[in-house]
Amino acid sequence: MLIAFASAKGSPGVTTTVNALGAIWPYDVVVADFDPAGGDLALRHRDAEGEPLDPERGLLSLAAAARRGVGEANMAEHLQTADGGLDLLAGVVRPEQLTGIGSVWPAMATMLKTLPVDALVDCGRIVPGTPLLPVMNAADAVVFVVRPGIEYYAHLRERLRWLAEPLQIGQVGSIPIGIVLVTDSRDTSAPRDLDRLLQHDGHQVTVLGRIADDPKAAGALAGRWSRRIDRSLLVRSARELSESVRRLADAHARIPSRS
Repeated sequence: MLIAFASAKGSPGVTTTVNALGAIWPYDVVVADFDPAGGDLALRHRDAEGEPLDPERGLLSLAAAARRGVGEANMAEHLQTADGGLDLLAGVVRPEQLTGIGSVWPAMATMLKTLPVDALVDCGRIVPGTPLLPVMNAADAVVFVVRPGIEYYAHLRERLRWLAEPLQIGQVGSIPIGIVLVTDSRDTSAPRDLDRLLQHDGHQVTVLGRIADDPKAAGALAGRWSRRIDRSLLVRSARELSESVRRLADAHARIPSRS
């Protein structure tokens, strides 16, 4: 199962959301950093010896393997296990490193989708012309992470309009779209307000809930687990969110392929 996470504007918290969900995901999981602007996931983590993760082992090595026609069986060669046990596919550090990857995005998406575990993919900011459209098309769900605010909502609506045709949003058997809001613990009305706005516009999407805006816990997730992290607002909200995200994707994954 492949679940793609993205933003429509700026950096609302996609990486933190994916990192938090990966840490508590109730099923076996791989977290992949496909952010075309340069990812942060590998930079946030260390290996079990406290050493930085290898930036050359991950998206870049997987793309090279895909160009040679190497398939799913070798995915483990490109994953790194972070301190704490999270399996990561490290992303690029600089956007120019993506040169030449374009033709193999579909193959890499297929490799992740057909793994015997769930794959949570950080796609970063999505704009018209994004190279990640094949990844989103392969996903069992696409989840947009957004902060409350007129400017964030406006960009989200524009991105949904642009994706309506390539993702066939709202059509029978189409990829479901979910929305997650990054809010503080006191803001309980934002998800309902956004849901009403999107429904009024005719967008057939699901507002899944909220992830807590908890910078201290977000920084602590890069290391070993502790009781303090486990009880943080971020982790508690991620646990509540995880089943909603999985259900959204599971409904699509059960639909037989049309190919």
